Amino acid sequence: MGFWSQFHNTHFTQLQYLYLVSVITARSKGITVRAMVIINPGNPTGQCLSEANLREIINFCIQENLVLLGDEVYQQNVYQDERPFISARKVLMGMGPFISKELQLVSFHTVSKGYWGECGQRGGYFEMTNIPPETVDEIYKVSSVALSPNVPAQIFMGLMVNPPKPGDISYEQFVRESKGILESLRRRARLMTDGFNSCRNVVCNFTEGAMYSFPQIRLPPRAIQAAKSAGKVPDVFYCLKLLEATGISTVPGSGFGQKEGVFHLRTTILPAEEDMPAIMDSFKKFNNEFMEQYEDDRGYSRM
Repeated sequence: MGFWSQFHNTHFTQLQYLYLVSVITARSKGITVRAMVIINPGNPTGQCLSEANLREIINFCIQENLVLLGDEVYQQNVYQDERPFISARKVLMGMGPFISKELQLVSFHTVSKGYWGECGQRGGYFEMTNIPPETVDEIYKVSSVALSPNVPAQIFMGLMVNPPKPGDISYEQFVRESKGILESLRRRARLMTDGFNSCRNVVCNFTEGAMYSFPQIRLPPRAIQAAKSAGKVPDVFYCLKLLEATGISTVPGSGFGQKEGVFHLRTTILPAEEDMPAIMDSFKKFNNEFMEQYEDDRGYSRM
């Protein structure tokens, strides 16, 4: 069972109900629900889960006998101070002896994200908490079948979990470069959020973490009808028009299971900082022309 944060403005007691409905619906179709996946910080919405959020998720997994899979690969990519990254394991260990020893948790991390950004190295790890020994044995068995371990990736992983420390010859350079990368990403996140929010019929939450912006596009009814006539989902139609006009490649929100009648797109905050103003100007020009073409007096897709 996987959820992206389409409900990131919804109170988590409401979310727990939505989780439960999803599990019940799946089970009624004969599906055995075994796990819940969280991405924190989030993809595509870029939101960070609070400790209270994580406690509710953990309690829900205990209640429904689900393994919790914590995708925490963006944990270094946090662009505000109010809602820092908190690991699911840290919260779990503070929830008392019964829960901390009961919930089965698998936590994931990688060198592909953060300030490392080494996607091509294919380096990552997962940590298992409270997983039965016989299951761990089977995982080791599967892993041992691999003929050629990725040696460079293991070196990168070693550097990630053991970075330079105070007193090391490279420490000051490491701090300077890593801090510079994250500060630039924070500025880019702000530039993109402000750019989207300056656009007609576009609403965007600030990217608290990860590498993505996820604006909501309020599509006019005529645009929705034009998309249907073209045999396209409305946000796919918008994204294709954007690509044709500007060369900006985005992912339609419909690919993430968004609510019916609400349209988004996902884009990355990774373009070079000096290119960001021109990119947002290009998007704004396209969006204004698109809205001029399709707007009328009948309102918009619902919020």
